[in-house]
Amino acid sequence: MANAEKSTGFTHERIETSNFLMIVLIVLVIAVGGLVEIVPLFFQKSTTQPVEGLKPYTPLQLAGRDVYLREGCYNCHSQMVRPFQAETLRYGHYSVAGEFVYDHPFQWGSKRTGPDLARVGGRYSDEWHRIHLNNPRDLVPESNMPAYSWLDKKQVKAEGMPRRMEVMRTLGVPYTDEDIAGSVEAVKGKTDMDALVAYLQVLGTAMK
Repeated sequence: MANAEKSTGFTHERIETSNFLMIVLIVLVIAVGGLVEIVPLFFQKSTTQPVEGLKPYTPLQLAGRDVYLREGCYNCHSQMVRPFQAETLRYGHYSVAGEFVYDHPFQWGSKRTGPDLARVGGRYSDEWHRIHLNNPRDLVPESNMPAYSWLDKKQVKAEGMPRRMEVMRTLGVPYTDEDIAGSVEAVKGKTDMDALVAYLQVLGTAMK
């Protein structure tokens, strides 16, 4: 018994006095725990199958999503309604994974300097969004959001759309050859403002 206690004590002492061994064991425990929690999600239909009515982004909407990411909109706006009464009363139905299976990466986030955008699609008119992006304080005097008026002066790079859509297809988005072939024409002459508004107007509409 004494030998067992001595052996156990030596083992604990060895772990606690060896930085390298401690780090290895911590990483191992975190890795195993992470795999146990994450791996099953890859086999659940609720996380891998699109909700009914969900469609891939159109070329213009996809370009708008790129503008959204480029301008860092996710730093102030989440796209996740949490399953609590206060959340659903304010924003609508809570977010589900099936809404975002075509998003790579998804934009759930947690930061809410500005309102959650998960259900913003169709809530306001295109003109409202344009005014808001040009100068937010024209509609919301207390807003601290910067103006993005210059987006209306920059055109979408149409020639890059086929490649963007091909990449999305390799990630599982069901774009057809016809979708990709017509993407250049679909965004030709459109501005970054047009694209961003188109993207915002589709957010959350599948659940509605």
